[in-house]
Amino acid sequence: MKTVKYVLRAILMLSSITIAVPHAFAAPIVLTFEGVGDYAAVNGFYNGGTDSQGHTGANYGVSFSPTSLATIDSDAGGSGNIANEPSGDTALFFLSGSAATMNVAAGFDTGFSFFYSSAASGFVNVYSGMNATGSLLATINLTSNISGCVGDPNGDFCRFTAIGIAFDGIAHSVDFGGTANQIGFDNITIGSDVPDPTDAPEPATLALVLIGVAGLMATRRRVPGTQL
Repeated sequence: MKTVKYVLRAILMLSSITIAVPHAFAAPIVLTFEGVGDYAAVNGFYNGGTDSQGHTGANYGVSFSPTSLATIDSDAGGSGNIANEPSGDTALFFLSGSAATMNVAAGFDTGFSFFYSSAASGFVNVYSGMNATGSLLATINLTSNISGCVGDPNGDFCRFTAIGIAFDGIAHSVDFGGTANQIGFDNITIGSDVPDPTDAPEPATLALVLIGVAGLMATRRRVPGTQL
């Protein structure tokens, strides 16, 4: 009996260890940035925390660097010089440095996709480590794509191009880069190289809880010209 008891105890211990090991997402998720405050740093909005203005979102275990900001379409009462967003009224951009960095603690595989609108060239790099470290798993070079586009009805950044890439290995971070205040990103799809233009439902396989969004949007004067 003692032998059986020890075997059962060992199986339970091994099971708990297996459960504790992080795995890549079982299903793709889409980050639309809806609910993040205008000109707020995204920070832990998708990581069980808040953006810099105190707004909360779904806990996907995804966090962003302090340079990663949200902008809301001016037509929706925000400060963003954007239009024709793939969903909602909010997009990701940065005002300082060369990139906004996304960290995915559990990692993700298969592919990665997003929409972007830019007045200058840019890049997106996918890394095996956190904070844009480790091996470079994939890179996408982006070109200016706003020439000749028409807003809805306002916004110079009004052509959001869908793009995606597949890669081997497990990624833990992504750099969304280019010229500060000249490029915006939206509907970031983690785990698929096919962009999703819609507000995706919460994936049941991830057992994630959507927390209500609260607070007032911060206002800021829109900078004229081709700036977000």
